[in-house]
Order: sequence, then C-alpha cells, then structure tokens
Amino acid sequence: MRSSRLPELRGIVLFVLVLAVAAYAFSPRPVPRFPATGVAADSLLLLDAARAGKRVVVAGERGNVFVSDDDGRTWRRARTPTQSTLTALYFRDAQHGWAVGHDAVILRTLDGGDTWEQMHFAPDEQKPLLDVWFASADKGYAIGAYGSFYETTDAGASWQSRKVLEGDTHLNALAQAADGKLFLAGEAGALLRSRDGGRTWEPLASPYNGSIFGLLGAKDGGLLAFGLRGKIFRSSDSGETWQPVDTGRQASLMGGSVLDDGSIVLVGQDGTILSSRDNGRSFALQERAGGRTFAAAVGAEPRELLLFGESGVARAALPAQ
Repeated sequence: MRSSRLPELRGIVLFVLVLAVAAYAFSPRPVPRFPATGVAADSLLLLDAARAGKRVVVAGERGNVFVSDDDGRTWRRARTPTQSTLTALYFRDAQHGWAVGHDAVILRTLDGGDTWEQMHFAPDEQKPLLDVWFASADKGYAIGAYGSFYETTDAGASWQSRKVLEGDTHLNALAQAADGKLFLAGEAGALLRSRDGGRTWEPLASPYNGSIFGLLGAKDGGLLAFGLRGKIFRSSDSGETWQPVDTGRQASLMGGSVLDDGSIVLVGQDGTILSSRDNGRSFALQERAGGRTFAAAVGAEPRELLLFGESGVARAALPAQ
C-alpha cells in the first residue's frame, strides 16, 4: 500500500482496517477471465454502483466494471483500459458516465458503461480519487486523497487541479442537494459548501470530527452525511445546522442511495443495511448473516436491493419500516 493514510479513505479504507481487503484487492494474482455475457461478479471487491437508465453499472478492484440489464440477475464485463482499482461512479444519463479510482485515474463512457476510455492518469501523484460528479456534459469534478480536487470544463478532455481546502485532508464525497448547492465531505469531519456550482467553496461547522464517507440529498431538500462509527447527521437548512440521527449502531457506513420512491438506504460494515422512509429523519435496521461489508446499494425490482462490497453482489429484500 502506498501510504499509511490510505486506510482512512472512503470504501477501500474501512475494508483494510476491518477485513484486510486491501491485501485481497492488491495481491499478485491474475485477473479472472470472464466470458462476454452471463458474468457472475461475486469473486471481486466492488466499491460503487450506479443506475444508467434501467441498467446497473458496478466498478471495483483491478479496473473491473460490470453491467446488468436485468436488475442484477446476470452480469457482463465491460471493456476498460486500466487495472487501477475504481472507487466511484457517476452517470448523468443512460449513456454518459464517469469512473474514478486509484492512480488518479478518470474514465469516461459514452455507451452506458459497455466501453470506457481513459481521460486522466497520474500514478506518480499517489492520490486515489474517491468521488466524481458532473454538473453538465462538459463541467465536472473529481475529488480524493490529500485534498485532491480536479475540474474539467471540456467534457474531460483536460483536467485542472485546484486547492479548495487547506492542508491534505482526504475528500471522500461530493453531492448536490435539491436546492442546487454542492457539498464536499471528508476526513476529520471536513464539510464544505458551494453556492455557485463549484467555483468557490466555504467551510461549514461540522457536527463530527471523524471521517464522513458519504453525502446524500433527500428528495424533500434535506441533506445526509454519514460515515465512521455509524454516525449519521441530517441538515434541513443547507448545512448550516445538523441533527444526529441515532440508529443504535456503531458499524461504519460506507455508501447508500436514494431510491425512486424517495426511500434512503445506507450500507456498511457487519452486513448493516439501514432504510428510511421519512427522508432520513429515522432509519430501520436490517442485518445480514455473515457480517459482510457493503460499499454501495441500488434499488431493484420487485422491492429488492442490490448490495455491493467485499464479495461482489448480493440481493436483499428492501427492509420494511
């Protein structure tokens, strides 16, 4: 591992601390060879998932990306130009998507995730990227370790590095709230807000001094921040103030999503699945046997969840509340 601080990074980080997944992900074994269709991605570390229209796209170790057109019943391996572990995905629509990861790699797809092209790669910087978001077809941001912040205004043809926070605090998550404001979150409780689409950023008073791994904008305009030790905080005033959401759990939360019906799902260590039907004001708990760690979740039909993490893909019924 390139740095002793990597264990604080989103996704990979907690896997290293708890389950030594980094050793699994970076061990010198050959990359599995899968057929073009009918891929079962259950032997790989998968760190993020996204919807591209009706398609589900997932990404993870060794540059692997898989797509499913039947709600995760079958998977096929996409063509990617990298073996760098991919940590985050973002799709603006059913065709246009982005993936980022280790070695400051940034990939772009124009066909819904079937094929990918490399738009940025800087292994010498030793700064993994941990999240990506696009405001339009041309303008986007990628963030990550040691305060990494890249922006593009030409659809990813070029990327410029900026400094948005003093020091080398890891930036783990980037999200837009319903009111259009952008938010950044990272280690040591770092929280920043942009009122002008990312041109300028202002620090916010944080409710927590531990790492925040994820941000989600609720459909009612609320904003959720979650992360280390199962901490969840909710803001209803664009980050000015935050209220803790107590679930009685201390398992770290690594990822989540807002489902089509407005329900919110958070997942993390020890097989933790939390769901909310009131825009994140309260959560119901569902635990899975075996204590697997999940890094991402998306909704599937009928009333199911697709869960992604240390052992690939799993399915679960959407928890009742």
